[in-house]
Amino acid sequence: MQQLRNAITEAIGVVAPDAGACVTYKILDSSKEDGYTRLLIEYPSHGDNVSAFLLLPETLTEHPAILINHQHNREHHLGKSEVCGLAGDPLQAFGPALVRKGFVVLAPDSICFETRRKDPFVEGFDFWQHFNEMCYRIVSGNYLMKKVLEDAMCGITLLSSLPYVNQKKIGTLGHSYGGNTVLFLSALDERIAFSCASGSACTYENRIQNNVGIEMASVIPNFHGKYDIDDLVSCIAPRHLLIVSAEDDQYSKDASYIVEKASPAYLALDAAQNLQHKRYTGGHALTEERVRFILDWLDTTAR
Repeated sequence: MQQLRNAITEAIGVVAPDAGACVTYKILDSSKEDGYTRLLIEYPSHGDNVSAFLLLPETLTEHPAILINHQHNREHHLGKSEVCGLAGDPLQAFGPALVRKGFVVLAPDSICFETRRKDPFVEGFDFWQHFNEMCYRIVSGNYLMKKVLEDAMCGITLLSSLPYVNQKKIGTLGHSYGGNTVLFLSALDERIAFSCASGSACTYENRIQNNVGIEMASVIPNFHGKYDIDDLVSCIAPRHLLIVSAEDDQYSKDASYIVEKASPAYLALDAAQNLQHKRYTGGHALTEERVRFILDWLDTTAR
């Protein structure tokens, strides 16, 4: 799997994170919430600054940590605020639930979302900035996915450097666009011990056959000719991975196929039990049942 991981890393152009790296951040605001503290922070990442919420348990000892990648949902004005329960869909508010379970939570804005937009006052689907961020990179021989992953890896580095975080218990979570980030990130960053990708396990092949859109960060020239999502999942072995899908969700349509294709990589490492797939009825949106299962799985796996 290391050879495959190296090949995918090279195809996207990502530089593997330095084991001794440290990301420093500055605190812009602080708020005491019920059972935790929420810090608004900013940190540098490959040429620009990332705005994020850092959620801290009341007592800082040694904690598992998690990077939460927000969804897309054609709502570019939402990012970290939604997963922290300050706006948007309450079912997306994984941050407060996890910090109350003892996790240190980092919830950054992805590029083109919330504070990381050219015009932060635009609400809804800010298509053109996102489209241009993709196009400008492609014509320069670069990729939007490279930027998304480099930012996420900076987040993992930040968590790894916190004295109250157990470096062996750092995970990542995301739904939809966030789940897609989880699959790429977890495949390439071996510091991640456990991952949950919801509503995002769908191969390029299936999307093309069924006329399903490909998210802009996933537009990587020549990638599908050599690799697909099952290769990413194979690269995550033997680490813990939960894939959540639904029968009528076009964005996780062939999750069962992906798990089947990746299972030999887990079996070869005697870790078949570490690859789990939970299939639901219904569509793409999160439900209370799915959220409960994800939270319980993360809590159990991290401990």
